[in-house]
Amino acid sequence: MIPKVFQEVIDLGDGRSITIETGKLAKQADGSVVVRMGDAMLLATAVSARTSNPGVDFLPLTVDYREKFAAAGRFPGGFFKREARPSDSEVLTMRLVDRVLRPLFPDDYHAETQVMIQLMSHDENVMPDALAGLAASAALAVSDIPFYNLISEVRVARIDGKFVINPSREELAQSDIDMMIGASMDSVAMVEGEMKEISEAEMVEAIKFAHEAIKVQIQAQLRLQAAFGKKEIRTYEGEKENEEIYKKVKAAAYDKIYAIAKVGSAKHERSAAFAEVKEEVKALFTEEELAADGDLVSKYFYKTNKEAVRNVVLELGVRLDGRKTTEIRPIWCETDYLPSVHGSSLFTRGETQALATVTLGTSREANQIDSPSEQGEEKFYLHYNFPPFSTGEAKPLRGTSRREVGHGNLAQRALKNMIPADCPYTIRIVSEVLESNGSSSMATVCAGTMALMDAGVQMVKPVSGIAMGLITDGEKFAVLSDILGDEDHLGDMDFKVTGTADGITACQMDIKIDGLRYDIMEQALGQARDGRLHILGKITETIAAPRAEVKPKAPKIITRTIPGAFIGALIGPGGKVIQELQKATGTTIVINEVDEQGVVEILGTNPDGIAAVLAKIDSIIFKPVMGEAYEVKVIKMLDFGAVVEYTQAPGNEVLLHVSELAWERTENVTDVVNMGDVFMVKYLGVDPKTRKEKVSRKALLPRPPREERPIEKKDTPQG
Repeated sequence: MIPKVFQEVIDLGDGRSITIETGKLAKQADGSVVVRMGDAMLLATAVSARTSNPGVDFLPLTVDYREKFAAAGRFPGGFFKREARPSDSEVLTMRLVDRVLRPLFPDDYHAETQVMIQLMSHDENVMPDALAGLAASAALAVSDIPFYNLISEVRVARIDGKFVINPSREELAQSDIDMMIGASMDSVAMVEGEMKEISEAEMVEAIKFAHEAIKVQIQAQLRLQAAFGKKEIRTYEGEKENEEIYKKVKAAAYDKIYAIAKVGSAKHERSAAFAEVKEEVKALFTEEELAADGDLVSKYFYKTNKEAVRNVVLELGVRLDGRKTTEIRPIWCETDYLPSVHGSSLFTRGETQALATVTLGTSREANQIDSPSEQGEEKFYLHYNFPPFSTGEAKPLRGTSRREVGHGNLAQRALKNMIPADCPYTIRIVSEVLESNGSSSMATVCAGTMALMDAGVQMVKPVSGIAMGLITDGEKFAVLSDILGDEDHLGDMDFKVTGTADGITACQMDIKIDGLRYDIMEQALGQARDGRLHILGKITETIAAPRAEVKPKAPKIITRTIPGAFIGALIGPGGKVIQELQKATGTTIVINEVDEQGVVEILGTNPDGIAAVLAKIDSIIFKPVMGEAYEVKVIKMLDFGAVVEYTQAPGNEVLLHVSELAWERTENVTDVVNMGDVFMVKYLGVDPKTRKEKVSRKALLPRPPREERPIEKKDTPQG
């Protein structure tokens, strides 16, 4: 039986369109849709368990996004020809979708839920990650899974001053904005992207433009939902509640928590005080009551804690560590901390600390990107590590987490446009978070800036970053600068902004409430700018400008371009020439062919070694010019001439024939030149008879005058 297919079309207003359809594929999933733009097709499915596991007090939501190599008509790279662990770009797309969806499920819905999105067909003119949020929401829309509000996500670019929705990769390369925005019909929920020093007003304008496009996509989902037949939302068992226990916990704890919160204290001191209050609350219940409802006591204590802390901020303008809402934590930093690395810095703000290192290399060390939707390389990349000791915890190490990938990517995007285009190095930054109490990704940006300048990378401008928070009760609100970890958990917004003194370079915003007003967003951006400039001042007090030179232990890189015809000669048979040259000079040599020319990168710490490589290159590519004079040195004596070497190109040899030594007749070569002699010769080109290069010493010597000899008279016959 042929299934009935339901389809809706979204007109992007510029000749392009997106279609969403359901009813054909994956019908055993709770909800499934296919989203298509051009030749790009994504399948999204949503499945949720009918019951939640006992003791689970959170939403176990998994968002999975995968790009199949077959979608682009390609084989997976590597030994095993099968897709394996997700790439960083896939992980980043998963995070983008997760961050918008997660707050919109009911607070008491705790059933295992999976949203899976896969690229089934790729179009090189469509960036599929921009369609993933739409696909996920549409799959939930046609399911019976409890979900508050439909959403969508779009990418917005600005090309020649004009905003574009979901640009191609080629168009994006011409843009000064690359932002992903996720929103419901009523409010923006997520913003992430990079910019080339735009203003706060321009950023808000881009968000508003994207939001209008998102509304059109949500309307299409509603039409699809209605045509397909909106399913009745499934019933589920919510969290157990007990109003009497809540009142008892709040009465015992609220005032004590309020008193602790308004004093202002350090993280460990505050945590210990809160823990003591919790133990006092638990002591009010019998062992039998705790055995039956201990989870409720903990839940209501957290709820009371959150309410009290938020009210201290809204009513008194005082934060957990005693700061005012606009105040930045104390900052100290230093550079050149590690003696053996190419560049390093320590950045400490309050109880958050990041140690950044910079490593310089050749193009061989570039990060290779090989996915169905993108191939290429990164010559600047940043890795972020968040060990458990940074929060005073002991946890198992299970590889790089999605959070680490996401935070590292944000810091990388914040800095990358400030790396000069003519920088010859491949640059890797590694940020080790040593202490964390809020905003470790922004500490990474600051530490990364200083480490780059310490390494001698000639940054266009230094970059700093700050995380903003929000607490609101619907009427009153407080925007918090430089938030703590607790303020992130208890607050309504986490808004990270990075930039130079002249504009924003990257941002990441997650909003946990419905209906964030644009005036609040604008205040947060203005406050963020003040904080960013304050932090930038601390950075430039520590290191005002990039070091003029790389450090003695750091490699210098010299780039030379040679004609493509000489690449083989420099490499040698089986790589013999280049391998021996690297070994003899202690350098690393990389050759890339670009536009039929060889771009040679020479990396080394010894200037003499680099000079020796340059001399060898000069020797290999040396081509004498007809009629020009060159200095040569005798390196071999023969009966019929001398083998000479161009002194400016050692290794380039040519025969100086005995007939070209001098104007006088030369019986023995040694009568004119000997081993080691240095003199000038004239290059005469290639002899057409022997097809060998020809040089002459005598051509540069004065020609002796001809001897005048008497003319002999011949006898003539007599007549």
